[in-house]
Amino acid sequence: MATRPDYYKALGVDKKASAEDIKKAYRKLARQYHPDRNPGDKNAEARFKEISQAHDVLGDPEKRKQYDSGSGAFASGAGPGGGFGGFGNFDFDGASMSDILSNLFGGSTSGRRVRTRPRTERGNDLEAQVSISFDQAIAGAQVPLQVPMQATCPTCRGTGAKPGTTPVVCPHCEGRGIETQGQGMFSISQPCSRCGGAGTIIEDPCPACHGSGAVRTLKKLRVNIPAGVREGSRIRIAGKGEPGRNGGPPGDLYLVTHVSPSPLFKSKGDNLEVEVPLTIPEALRGADVKVPTLDGTKTLRVKPGTASGTVQRLRGEGPPKLGSGRAGTPEKGDIHYRFVIAVPDNLSEEQQAAIDALAGTLGEDDPRAALFGNGGARSDREGSSEESAR
Repeated sequence: MATRPDYYKALGVDKKASAEDIKKAYRKLARQYHPDRNPGDKNAEARFKEISQAHDVLGDPEKRKQYDSGSGAFASGAGPGGGFGGFGNFDFDGASMSDILSNLFGGSTSGRRVRTRPRTERGNDLEAQVSISFDQAIAGAQVPLQVPMQATCPTCRGTGAKPGTTPVVCPHCEGRGIETQGQGMFSISQPCSRCGGAGTIIEDPCPACHGSGAVRTLKKLRVNIPAGVREGSRIRIAGKGEPGRNGGPPGDLYLVTHVSPSPLFKSKGDNLEVEVPLTIPEALRGADVKVPTLDGTKTLRVKPGTASGTVQRLRGEGPPKLGSGRAGTPEKGDIHYRFVIAVPDNLSEEQQAAIDALAGTLGEDDPRAALFGNGGARSDREGSSEESAR
């Protein structure tokens, strides 16, 4: 029969020790022999395991009662079997498969402890609004930006503990970061409800961050706005979000652009549109007219008889297409010029006479006749008769 371990001796307490005395003794010894404070020391690791097992039994009133009376799981003289470790969000630091299987079915064949470390967490993504001019949207720009975010606390350097102190081993999970319900093959492991899986707790919180390890701050950045952004474009800047926890990677920053309108150009997808006035003679006879571009002016040839609303296009003179320049020179959209006939409000007698003369030479063909088909003329005559009768 196996010899029953002396858990009272392991913790250095009397058999009549109170629950509080057992707790204090365990916490003192756990700090002293924790593997994180004694890296590579096999004796300290074995001692930590011994006091952890002792506290697991003596710290539980029901288990302590069974241990003292030699009943239940202690009837054979051996210690209680252990539950299996959690595999979900924890790393097995240096543990072999035999260690894990041993932990799964209780006991240990190698004497090595399956130790968990806090789960790393990626930082949160952030979103910020940035206002730029029309010219900056076309050419691209570097603009200053202030982004509110959670940053690592400079006072405690992210530990959450008051300077001069350190987090202590969690008394509930004994530093494992997991807690087990049930025994043997039917046990269920989950992150410790006391420490959240960290394996440690903060007894003396940092006064600056109140134990969170992070503080709210306003981070100043200079961000690059690529050429060709539009109103409402969403730009990802990798790694400029909030910092990660426990060594996790930072999140990303997303910029939403707001572009000031241009007095000349209107955005139409990848293209721009400009309204160009034409005089009546230019529309009738045709003309060479100067039009604005993003780089100055160019001359367009207006054909004779150009109607109001006619669109003429300059290919490749528009804004860069966002994301098209990764392999070299970015593609560009077009500029559409929409011609509008400028009609004078008031005509002099001389101008009126000239218009009448022009109308006489153009003839009496009705340009709207096609709107009514063959019945257009009859409709006109019927309308005139009704008007005369009234």
